[in-house]
Amino acid sequence: MVQWGLEYLLGWAIAFGLAVGAAAWIDASRWVGFPPALVARIWWLPPLVAALGVVSALVAPVWRYRVHRWEVSSDVIYTRAGWFNRHWLLVPVSRIQTVDTEQGWIERILGLATIKISTASHEGSSKVAGLPVQIAVRLAEELAGRAHDLRDDAT
Repeated sequence: MVQWGLEYLLGWAIAFGLAVGAAAWIDASRWVGFPPALVARIWWLPPLVAALGVVSALVAPVWRYRVHRWEVSSDVIYTRAGWFNRHWLLVPVSRIQTVDTEQGWIERILGLATIKISTASHEGSSKVAGLPVQIAVRLAEELAGRAHDLRDDAT
């Protein structure tokens, strides 16, 4: 959940910087294309972006944490995601082609990792983010081994 919060904060910090730059440019040039009433209130933009960013960084990670789930059984991997529309995915272990472990720079700082489970079908691929590194590596190795053992002839 901390990872998601940091990602939202960084994204909104960039948006805030762009809003400040745009407001300064429009204010300094008194840009002809904008209505005068909008130009007079252009400095409301950065605080508005900052407020949206703070709300987003506080609410979105909690919401995502309540929605995103995953589970691994002996023969299937179950993931659930989505904001308003839920997406459930069951990936048979026998259909797994690759299991990748990766770390973005925020994950590396926090000691987390993401595993990506790929099948021949794009819709059948899944990922589980925000796992502690040791668990992600162990789970990836276990899934790859099980996929190899359960490989069948189905096409």
